[in-house]
Amino acid sequence: MVSLTESFNLKGVVELRKLNILVMGGDARYIDVIRQLSKHDMMVYIVGFNQLEWEEPHIIPLSFKNVVFSNMDAILLPVAGVNESGTVSTVYSDDEKIFLSEAMIAKTPRHCQIYTGLSNAFLDQIAHSQNRNVIPLFARDDIAILNSVPTAEGALQIAMEHTNFTIHRSNIIILGFGRVGITVARLFSAVGAQVTVAVRNPADQARISEMGLTSASIHQLSKEMKDKDICINTIPHEVLNSHVLKHVAKTTLIIDLASAPGGTNFDFAESKGIQAIHALGLPGKVAPQSAGSIIAHVLTTLLQVNETKDY
Repeated sequence: MVSLTESFNLKGVVELRKLNILVMGGDARYIDVIRQLSKHDMMVYIVGFNQLEWEEPHIIPLSFKNVVFSNMDAILLPVAGVNESGTVSTVYSDDEKIFLSEAMIAKTPRHCQIYTGLSNAFLDQIAHSQNRNVIPLFARDDIAILNSVPTAEGALQIAMEHTNFTIHRSNIIILGFGRVGITVARLFSAVGAQVTVAVRNPADQARISEMGLTSASIHQLSKEMKDKDICINTIPHEVLNSHVLKHVAKTTLIIDLASAPGGTNFDFAESKGIQAIHALGLPGKVAPQSAGSIIAHVLTTLLQVNETKDY
């Protein structure tokens, strides 16, 4: 069987044709994604970017009503994907509403892959109903680890902007030691902070100690929070609840990096006079070009792998 990118010439030699990629909306990161994709001999059709001008011949701006879904080999959605009704967020579009529906997916070729930063029940359902695959890029370890660098740098920037003391020699506690927590701990330690990392797993505690940092149990958070200047949370469920926050000084800065709704009781923190910042989407805010290059690199690799498959 011939793959989606193969066709036979008159001599029977297999040739590769250009992939047609539809990019639907996105933020500053996607500017670099679009340009990187266009350099890999792909035709990149874009909607939601009519405020920008493009000189690259392989980048084709479209109005949403003119999208021919039956020609698309892959669809790229924004990092946030779609909302519960299928609406796609745009930053560089005037008033044109962009959305994805089951009927649109039904028009795509059967081999069409749908790439998104994050998925949800709506997107999963409409794609599944048409036997199309949804690939949530931000669930991948490679993107998460690479994105942890601009996330950590963004957290450091916030810490510097919202405190009146140096990060050097300040007492910082980091909650969680996953893909983001490790990078955050390493960066803040590198600039001279006194870093404590609160975790559940004894193996993580051993690794934290091996790195020259202080480990603590997440179950003793109330005690550990008492003398900290800054708390950085990476755990995506409420660990900084009202019970813990009762033991936090008003001078402590909380930077919550966990995806919505975060790991902090923000209402209680506000009522107690504690500054708690839910810092979402830092890669796209502090380093959109680098963050876009990360997405483009992984996406290009995935597209090239699918290019050789039979459908």
